[in-house]
Amino acid sequence: MKKPETDPNGRVKRTSERMSQSQTQPTMTDKDPSASTNVDTLLGRIVVEQGLATSQEVAHCFEVQRQTAADSKEASLADLLLSNNYVTHRQLDRLRREVEAQKSTQQIPGYSIKKKLGAGAMASVYLARQISLDRMVAIKVLPKKYNSNVNFIDRFYKEGRAAAKLNHPNIVQAYDVGKAGEFHYFVMEYVEGGTVYDILTKKGRIAEKDAIDIIIQIADALHHAHEKGFVHRDVKPKNIMFTKEGVAKLADMGLARAVSDIEAAKEEEGRAFGTPYYISPEQIRGEVNIGAQADIYSLGAMFYHMVTGQVPFDGENPTAVMHKHLKADLTPPDHVNPKLSAGVAEVIEMMMAKSRRERYHNCRDLMEDLRLVASGAKPRLAHKEMDLSGLTGGTMIAPEQLEDSGAMPAMQPAADYGSPFNHPAVMLLLILLGVSLLGNIIMLFVSMTR
Repeated sequence: MKKPETDPNGRVKRTSERMSQSQTQPTMTDKDPSASTNVDTLLGRIVVEQGLATSQEVAHCFEVQRQTAADSKEASLADLLLSNNYVTHRQLDRLRREVEAQKSTQQIPGYSIKKKLGAGAMASVYLARQISLDRMVAIKVLPKKYNSNVNFIDRFYKEGRAAAKLNHPNIVQAYDVGKAGEFHYFVMEYVEGGTVYDILTKKGRIAEKDAIDIIIQIADALHHAHEKGFVHRDVKPKNIMFTKEGVAKLADMGLARAVSDIEAAKEEEGRAFGTPYYISPEQIRGEVNIGAQADIYSLGAMFYHMVTGQVPFDGENPTAVMHKHLKADLTPPDHVNPKLSAGVAEVIEMMMAKSRRERYHNCRDLMEDLRLVASGAKPRLAHKEMDLSGLTGGTMIAPEQLEDSGAMPAMQPAADYGSPFNHPAVMLLLILLGVSLLGNIIMLFVSMTR
């Protein structure tokens, strides 16, 4: 193989006359029969994908590596990339982390890993191509450090099984779950857009109309999950994703639990599962009977954050925040953002009622109220008329209610007498008072003349 043309410093010349990749870059089999897990091969591919070096420059490093290997002085690709100034030390540190992360997924058969999308407390997520169907997917991989943790592994598979039973346009679809070598993985629909969290981080809050549209979509997704017997238990901004077309999708069934799973409920009794800023009071208390209304509360807390730009309750630590969910009064959202309609404020307050009995019973009722508010009408269930009972000393009852119940005949409109003294009853009373006063005067006069 002809060595690429280099400058006096040993760097490959960046000219259009350099040889093509097919002529200079070794294939995976050229490098090593098991190159799919080879660190140098992975590093070379990632360097080219990220535009830090050209394929010819990486090929040059591999060629130098071969030549030094013959002299028993083989250098690593990382060292050669540094010595040729193709990457910096800082870039190489980041690249090494990326290589280590991708190594874990190269063993999953049927998928070609493209890049790392992110990492959470329990798993890392990668963008991959499903070879058989030629489509892009997201693969969640459980870190090896959790391999000995039965609870983590069990929860991981429960997420996959829960998501697989749900089929809804506003829920991230599950494709596969399994184990390859020492890695547990979960394959799901790849959603290319950002999240509600991303929007809040960038813009602070979301316009009322847009927020209502998002909440309706997620309420519809939750209604589907609830009908299938699942409670999500972790509704929050980071778990609401968007497609390129702007469709909102509920993600991450990691804490989802079947309502009928009494055994799991008893195992979790007394422990709070959820995210402190959006968790329901009953989850904080670790109650066994966690149902749909826990998700409605969390959705309401997220709704509050979306339209006000701040979480409903804040504190110095998670414990302080959860205590406020249990005990503190909620500042009405329209007091935080006066531009909000009264209808939206009423809906949010009903969603976040401390007592489940005072919340929406299901997401269907919630969606009905949200659609009314979106159309400019008052919410049917959340709207409260002003209570004037304190002015009368009793409960105000509308005349038509009394008429319908048969408690009294229909009331006729009162006649207009102008002055109160013109009312017949008042006039009669005045006459009687006058006669009585005159009689007393006469009796007093008679007794004085005797």
